[in-house]
Amino acid sequence: MANLKRLGKETLVYGTSTVLARLLNFCLVPFYTYYLIPGEYGVIATTFAVVALLNVVFLFGMDQSYLRFASDRENKTEVFQHCFYGVLANGVLLSALLWIFAKPFAALIGIGAQHVQIVHLAVWVLLLDVLNMIPFTKLRLERRPWYFAGVRTVSIVVNVIGNIVFIAVLHKGIASILWANIFASLASLLLLSPVVWKELRGGVCALNRPLYKEMLRFAWPFVPAGLASLLVSVIDKPILVHLAGLEQVGVYQANFKIGVFMMLLVSMFDQAWRPFFLAHAKDADAKETFSKVFSAFFALGSWFLLGLSLLMPPIIQSNLFGHFHLISPAYWGGLKVIPLVLTGYFFYGLYINFMVAPVLTKKTRVLVWITLLGAAVSITTNLTLVPHMGIMGAGWAVALSYGAMAAALYLFTQKVYPIPYEYKKLAAMTGVCVATALLCKAAGSWGAGYLLGVKILLLTLYPLWMWLLLRPRQLAAPSAS
Repeated sequence: MANLKRLGKETLVYGTSTVLARLLNFCLVPFYTYYLIPGEYGVIATTFAVVALLNVVFLFGMDQSYLRFASDRENKTEVFQHCFYGVLANGVLLSALLWIFAKPFAALIGIGAQHVQIVHLAVWVLLLDVLNMIPFTKLRLERRPWYFAGVRTVSIVVNVIGNIVFIAVLHKGIASILWANIFASLASLLLLSPVVWKELRGGVCALNRPLYKEMLRFAWPFVPAGLASLLVSVIDKPILVHLAGLEQVGVYQANFKIGVFMMLLVSMFDQAWRPFFLAHAKDADAKETFSKVFSAFFALGSWFLLGLSLLMPPIIQSNLFGHFHLISPAYWGGLKVIPLVLTGYFFYGLYINFMVAPVLTKKTRVLVWITLLGAAVSITTNLTLVPHMGIMGAGWAVALSYGAMAAALYLFTQKVYPIPYEYKKLAAMTGVCVATALLCKAAGSWGAGYLLGVKILLLTLYPLWMWLLLRPRQLAAPSAS
């Protein structure tokens, strides 16, 4: 019980730092949309999408290898050095290649050869980020969540302040965002230097070839798995830039970021869900409990989905903040994509619910194939729909890819660990959700003032409907004979 309590506490600390990171990063979106034109924001969105993918290659799964080998070996310093120096060597080599071929690479990813400086700065972001990863992983292994969260928080604050100073004060343009990230990574590496120095101060360990080969064999499968996972969430930007242009990418990215509110709900649920189902897996009524949790998440998640979809566009366009809007009017052309992105993240929340089966049956390899399915659906849908629908096609790709992943994992769950989900209640909740959306759409012809009132009324009543559907049914008392 004490271990479970400690796990819950650590989960809360890690989760809070993750939530804080997402919120502070979202706070920069209004700032970007007022200081950057859509084409400039498109350059940044595309660059960071590619950086996210390259980060997996730079790291090469060595963080996972460190967790695996440092947890059961006496000479943990040897493991740390092999991972740290391995990441450093791989990072320097790849950085040199990217630096040399920066101009053709910029043209390849769609930001244009004139943005070679952006690629050079991105190289520094990549190298510094991966150098931070092994020390961060060491903190996780040693169960030092407060140190971990403290460093991340400082890094985030430096990033936000750096963005404001470089963009608004020094007027350095789009390069400002990368400079801010570089200084944030440097601050993080500086704070982690005691962790690194502790492992390196005794001198460099001799290369243990059998150990390093074994670590690489363990690490490399995380590269395709990590790339597939990221492709679902970031491949839309590189495809969109080639099919629709940088300006449309910028418009899409600004509105895509609204999905952070749904993603926060899913992330917080994920942090609590995994330790919960592991703790209750052996209970006699475990499957019934998991079924009720799914129903409760469906009710709460669908309310978030409706609320954000119906209210965020009018909030963004309103004059609540005077002449300042949550997103600059130059980006309002992408407001219609918001419900699709939110739907995708809602499906991802269902996917997290179904994670109970592969984890408890120790058949997690299926997750790689399901993620590859999601990536394939995302790429195919983007290539098919974007030429005809523009950014709406990219939005549909988000919803359909996460929906395909959730459906595939559900089918696997029911095959290896059948859970008696409350299908009648789920169907009723889906009906209420769809009916609420249709009523709001029908009320659109009544005028903006009436429409907002209808939306607020229906969203206020929605939790009541969910409670009525989810409340336990009272068994009828037996009649007297």
